Amino acid sequence: MAATIHDVAKHAGVSIGTVSRAINNYKDISPETKERVFKSIKELGYTPNVIARGLSSKTTSNIGVIVSGLLDSNRFDNLWYMLLQGIYRYTSENDLEVAIYPTNSKEQTRKSYTKFCKERNIAGAIISGITITDVYFKELVNAEIPCVVIDVPMVGKKVGCVSVDNIKASAEITDYLISNNHTKLCVIAGKKTAAVTLDRMKGINQSVMSNGLQIDDEDILYCDFSQEIAYKNVREYIEKHDKSRATAFVCMSDIMAMGAIDAIKDCGYSVPGDFSVTGFDDIPVSQLISPALTTIRQDLIQIGYESAALLKKIIDDPSEAKHVYAQYQLMIRSSVRSL
Repeated sequence: MAATIHDVAKHAGVSIGTVSRAINNYKDISPETKERVFKSIKELGYTPNVIARGLSSKTTSNIGVIVSGLLDSNRFDNLWYMLLQGIYRYTSENDLEVAIYPTNSKEQTRKSYTKFCKERNIAGAIISGITITDVYFKELVNAEIPCVVIDVPMVGKKVGCVSVDNIKASAEITDYLISNNHTKLCVIAGKKTAAVTLDRMKGINQSVMSNGLQIDDEDILYCDFSQEIAYKNVREYIEKHDKSRATAFVCMSDIMAMGAIDAIKDCGYSVPGDFSVTGFDDIPVSQLISPALTTIRQDLIQIGYESAALLKKIIDDPSEAKHVYAQYQLMIRSSVRSL
């Protein structure tokens, strides 16, 4: 039978409370007593319960990763995995505990962000996938529990953000299309309520307007970051307009770009022979599809790492809350041709 905290207390000749205080590094435990407790722990092979340890400690090293919309992700989309890899890399280097908590817009109405974190003894949270209409988004401005949001440009008393400069990156890839004489563009946008959609649309509009062009509402197709919806909408768009309206599709994600390319091919056209297509993210499969996708590379592993690092800073000192911009890179491949 596994040793218990009661066994450790009896073996060390101290109270259960003293064992708990020694494990949680309380300052009022003498070095001699602490040494005796840890010697008993080693000899008995006792393993402290991490959750119980956190609950009994004055401070907690538990970080939560709250992911909204996890079940909506595409099978080719490994963005969540890369983000979590970066978060875990930081937490493992800094002796922090991390747990993942999936949620969605409906579940957020049942329990506040602060209550959610307090019930799980979370010192702070990294939040990904929320939209500007989500309950948590509205709560975060005055949140008691420190947090860092991914791709939502907001900074509050205990709220920070990590992202690439979505406006600048989207403007750059649109400039690239225009420099290749694509003056008639169709935008494959994400969710209307996603902050990242709004920022990327700002960047596209900045580029278009600075080049004396415009994009009509009919040329903006909202596809919820879904490959299937992008396929459906692009196919309907081409069947309606043929090649008379747009020469290039500016997609706000690689996943939607894949749907657009499939739709173009199924309509009897080619990429980039008849239409050019760009993406955003540079997921691994974007280099493997035909043609290889011109896109914006964002390092999600680094974004995850920076998110965890920023959260730790905010937990220690709320004045550290800020927007951290990660680097991005325009990846020019073969899905765009010059007219």
